[in-house]
Amino acid sequence: MKEGIPGAIYLKDYTPPEYLVDTIDLHFTLDEEVTIVRTCQAMRKNLAGKSSSSELILHGVELKLLAVSIDKRELSSAEFIVENECLRIYDVPEKHLLEVITELSPQTNTSLEGLYKSKGMYCTQCEAEGFRRISYFLDRPDVMARYTTTIVADKQQYPVLLSNGNKTGFGEFEDGKHWAKWEDPFPKPSYLFALVAGDLSCQSGKFTTGSGREVTLEIFVEHANIDKCDHAIASLQKAMQWDEQVYGREYDLDIYMIVAVNHFNMGAMENKGLNIFNAACVLANPQTATDADFESIESIIAHEYFHNWTGNRVTCRDWFQLSLKEGLTVFRDQEFTADMISRPVKRISDVNILRTAQFPQDAGPMAHPVRPDSFIDISNFYTVTIYNKGAEVIRMMHTLLGEKGFRKGMDLYFQRHDGQAVTTDDFVKALQDANDFDFGLFKNWYKQAGTPVVKVISSYNQTKQEYTLSFVQSCGATPGQADKDSFHIPIKVGLLDNNGNDIPLMQPSLGGGEKVRHSILELKERETQFTFSGIKHKPVPSLLRSFSAPITIDYAYSDEELMFLLANDNDLFNRWEAGQRLATRVINRLILSIQNGKTLTLSKEYVATYLEVLSNTKLDNSLIAQAISLPNEIYLAELQEVVDPSAIHRAREFVCDALSENLESQFYEIYHALNTPSEYQFNATEIARRSLKNLCLSYLMRRNTKKIRTLALQQYNAQNNMTDVIAALNGLVNNRGDESAEVLADFYSKWKHDHLVVNKWFAIQARSNHESALNDVKELMQHPAFEFTNPNDVRALVGGFCFGNPVNFHREDGAGYEFLTQNILELNKVNPQIAARLASGFSQWRRFDKLRQVKMKTQLETILASDGLPKDVFEIVSKSLDG
Repeated sequence: MKEGIPGAIYLKDYTPPEYLVDTIDLHFTLDEEVTIVRTCQAMRKNLAGKSSSSELILHGVELKLLAVSIDKRELSSAEFIVENECLRIYDVPEKHLLEVITELSPQTNTSLEGLYKSKGMYCTQCEAEGFRRISYFLDRPDVMARYTTTIVADKQQYPVLLSNGNKTGFGEFEDGKHWAKWEDPFPKPSYLFALVAGDLSCQSGKFTTGSGREVTLEIFVEHANIDKCDHAIASLQKAMQWDEQVYGREYDLDIYMIVAVNHFNMGAMENKGLNIFNAACVLANPQTATDADFESIESIIAHEYFHNWTGNRVTCRDWFQLSLKEGLTVFRDQEFTADMISRPVKRISDVNILRTAQFPQDAGPMAHPVRPDSFIDISNFYTVTIYNKGAEVIRMMHTLLGEKGFRKGMDLYFQRHDGQAVTTDDFVKALQDANDFDFGLFKNWYKQAGTPVVKVISSYNQTKQEYTLSFVQSCGATPGQADKDSFHIPIKVGLLDNNGNDIPLMQPSLGGGEKVRHSILELKERETQFTFSGIKHKPVPSLLRSFSAPITIDYAYSDEELMFLLANDNDLFNRWEAGQRLATRVINRLILSIQNGKTLTLSKEYVATYLEVLSNTKLDNSLIAQAISLPNEIYLAELQEVVDPSAIHRAREFVCDALSENLESQFYEIYHALNTPSEYQFNATEIARRSLKNLCLSYLMRRNTKKIRTLALQQYNAQNNMTDVIAALNGLVNNRGDESAEVLADFYSKWKHDHLVVNKWFAIQARSNHESALNDVKELMQHPAFEFTNPNDVRALVGGFCFGNPVNFHREDGAGYEFLTQNILELNKVNPQIAARLASGFSQWRRFDKLRQVKMKTQLETILASDGLPKDVFEIVSKSLDG
């Protein structure tokens, strides 16, 4: 980078704003050439401010300033200056009315921040710092104001005009334009502002709150997509009811709106009363969306709705507190989904994200605490650490307090801080005060980065009938944190007897010394020991049940103990976990055999464990599917001291092929038993049936016989639902049979009119294990359906290859790395936020062999040396090189 190094912003330097904004009146005149924005802000000096200066400094990025007025008097050029992405006004009264007029070009704004156009629709994205691309303003989350918004636009082109709050007026002009006025009665920070103008269809619904108020629900989409809104409406109604039942939180406006847009950097945005969604996170019907899509949409709809209280009514004081709203709301949406679908399967899914995305981040140069100490660009901290590890921190507090105690704490939190911008300390204090519980040590989870490792040693005294578990916790160095203090870690433990039954344990914390199935052990010191009495025979420990803390457990289970837990553990998460540990152990041994040039073999005992799981009629189909799914290559790589992508891929493929060969008749039998085409239903039973059926098909496809390929073709041609179609297509493409090119062409022909479905087509080819995958992806980037300025397209094709196809991305010739760099450099000019996310694909470069290290480092240096490097990309690349 040749234009200087961007400066870091530090939590320790936080100071309250010098001025506050009570109200802001916005007026937008939308036009095809330029858009004019007029803001009128009622401002006053903040008594909590640290400066006595009368200077006012406002944020602004890439704005054309037309005029500035104070108390109706236009300022001369000598009274202000525009510099360094800010407007500096030299002398302002303690209380005043500030008017700012700016000119924008939304149609050329490819960053998708601020106000921009997406396929003929005006829309906004203001989190985290997008509002400063609309007008000069105190664009920080602790400045909360009441917003009134007037939008003027051509009525024929933009018949729908939306903003936050309730519509209070509308009308028409003689020149063909019309206007709408919206007022939000609740103070909010600028990052929650939203505006939409377009030619859209609307699907409506209703929800009656617990207090009897009727709320109008509206989802706005392009006209062609109006048949794909039913699931989103139903999901929103479920979320509203769940939040009332579980947290007592009732919606507070008369209307709740969602708009689906095609060009969006994130999944969705919780703007007060007007959520703006990536279309992929709203639109679904059985013909176009998979079970995973339906689940994701339900979860994201719920997440953004839950933000109404955990993020909007109570927001974060500064961006270092981002997990205050995101971690808490992710926990809430996880619990909602667990109640809607399957709690064990949801837990497995959440932990898989932690292990394949968050744990690697904690072990790399971009490691940061849940409450970071500093950042260069805030967009880089919308991470799995803030969201997913942040949710785990909330989950641990929920575990320690219990459901009733946690609810008491949440009630106090809302009571104390409604309408305020607060910190994670404020949140923890509310839980602590409501329950008289000491969370002092626990707050290290917010302050310290890294994944703790807990080593466990067991001993059994037959004479005393005592079983002892000794725990030693440690956490490795992370950037800026060489030494770590102890964590407060809740570990849920069960002990199994010889018959696989839980041994009743004493849990004094529950009162009365009653017997329970498992005990919550609280680790607070480096070394902690617990002794259980009355244990008649040596048990098998079931450690970290339900993954009660985001840690790594180091316990020397034997293969036999893991097989025992896989067959018997009453904690369904740990039953799955035992299978994953066993599979990982088997694959790791095969990796060593590959590296040492030895013949690969798979024991009959290991195959027998899978047969036992397949034959277990007591297990739900979804849990059987999870249990017979091998750890993916990304997770397996995290367990290697030096990552060898080729050996990992070959070892895992060998196990899959061996299971396919040895259990072919069982897979075939289960597939046919579950292959009962019927009208699509989105419920736990049907999702589980399709999940296991299609997993059996994927194993069968490895046999690659004409009989099996015919089976897949039959499922594909039935076109009963997109879940089954994608499963069949994926199997045919990955096995490169004669039919693969034909079905790919057929699929595109059928769905070329639906861009979200075309992205599935892109992603399947990007993730193909075939050695031609990189060339295929390059060719697809020239396909007329691919749009480089659409983040969904880039995620499906470029992201699908670089993050979802490790064996081909990490080719020894470095071609995959060169491909990623080329796209990052191009995206720097178009959408730096997406470029920065792609750049994280190089962050683990030090963990690979020397050859790949050199090639990845070269690419990082090439990116760093490029002209005009955006600060978000700079932060990722520079930290990756320095880490």
